[in-house]
Amino acid sequence: MKTHLVRTHRSVEEFPKEDHLAWKIAEVATDSVEVTDATSDMIVNRIIDNAAVAAASLVRRPVVNARAQAQSHPYTPGSTVFGISGTFSPEWAAWANGVAVRELDFHDTFLAAEYSHPGDNIPPILAVAQHAGRDGKDLIRGLATGYEIQIDLVRAICLHEHKIDHVAHLGPSAAAGIGTLLGLGTETVYQAIGQALHLTTATRQSRKGEISSWKAYAPALAGKVAVEAVDRAMRGEGAPSPIWEGEDGVIAWLLGGPDKEYHVPLPGSGEAKRAILDSYTKEHSAEYQSQAPIDLARRMRARVGDLDQIASIVLHTSHHTHVVIGTGSGDPQKFDPTASRETLDHSVMYIFAVALQDGTWHHEHSYAPERAQRPDTIELWNKISTREDPEWTRRYHSTDPDEKAFGARAEITLKSGEVIVDELAVADAHPLGARPFARDQYVAKFRTLAEGVIEPSEQDRFLDAAQRTAELKAGELDQLTFTVSEDVLARAPKVAKGLF
Repeated sequence: MKTHLVRTHRSVEEFPKEDHLAWKIAEVATDSVEVTDATSDMIVNRIIDNAAVAAASLVRRPVVNARAQAQSHPYTPGSTVFGISGTFSPEWAAWANGVAVRELDFHDTFLAAEYSHPGDNIPPILAVAQHAGRDGKDLIRGLATGYEIQIDLVRAICLHEHKIDHVAHLGPSAAAGIGTLLGLGTETVYQAIGQALHLTTATRQSRKGEISSWKAYAPALAGKVAVEAVDRAMRGEGAPSPIWEGEDGVIAWLLGGPDKEYHVPLPGSGEAKRAILDSYTKEHSAEYQSQAPIDLARRMRARVGDLDQIASIVLHTSHHTHVVIGTGSGDPQKFDPTASRETLDHSVMYIFAVALQDGTWHHEHSYAPERAQRPDTIELWNKISTREDPEWTRRYHSTDPDEKAFGARAEITLKSGEVIVDELAVADAHPLGARPFARDQYVAKFRTLAEGVIEPSEQDRFLDAAQRTAELKAGELDQLTFTVSEDVLARAPKVAKGLF
């Protein structure tokens, strides 16, 4: 990996295009290096993972609305949309599938200086691959780039400390991945990256306070914007430049300011794109920093015994966990039993309470209003707080994979005065966890979430196609979706008519 110094440059400074971060990223995207077998295999796992969570969210209102918008834009050749037959304009297919994938917050993750769900790259890149008639190897190359660029930006550039949403790294990564997929030139990819970044910088209010369905829509919009940015760049349209380093650019005014320096690692020329191997998926449908606390609660419940005897619970954890999903956020909504699913998903206090009571976690039942409003749950929930521990913060930011951790130490104080303590650094499903996810686990997750949604024969067909992604020929990428019966679609709530 080569590390690039990125800082603001005044307009009067000499700053050649070839030194711009967007150009460096475009060079990575246009490097025709082969994808390693390990990376290719993991890409297949994540294609399966995305489809699994899309199946589970298929009849939820935000997904239904996004799908209806896409259905208003049929197109040939076009791209597929989860759950239905037909083809649609690729940017709208990317939009609909992006919402379906993100709605339950249940797919892959990478955490470093910033947060990310790099699987958000798959809907836009796959949609363009289908529309453009590319083959499976092209798709894998494009996805390897999308994952690489997003993860490398996440390693180096913190957005949330400046209250900028993490999808600002997704627009550029998806644009770069589409550039690789289509074999575009460096100049074209450079312009698309600049446009995509300029149009996807938004505040983090989408993940603060009373969290709405826009939490799922925001990354889908970034993917849609990336598709449109590539289209314009291919037609010869330009972008703000230099987008990160300009005097009025992203760093100067949205991030660390004109004196801030960032050190962004990117693969060197001829170096394989392996970043996807550093990411990890979720066993539980909850914000990633609550994955280990769920497993920890399940492990501790037998030692605690009678939960009514609990006086208080303190979760000692990282700064990120404390201020984003913990009591350090200052969000009273995180203790509101009538809060939205999206808000409960971002309350580690709620999540730990339910996991401690139930000994399990379910993507629907654990968030049901009747579950959140149980009096005994509310009582336990309000006994839980978080506290930042510098050691957990240090481990969160560690670059040593054996030391990097996203967990917590739980101190459960009983009314008797007894204190029960345990800790867990990484989730059981993490590559270094008790039960790491491999192909069998990804397939099992798909089967579980597809049950009652996708017919068994259609499940078999999809899984066979997904595991043969590298062998799929031009025109065969439409196999990387699934359809469901009209009876399943009829379970969806009635939604209002929009403009389309």
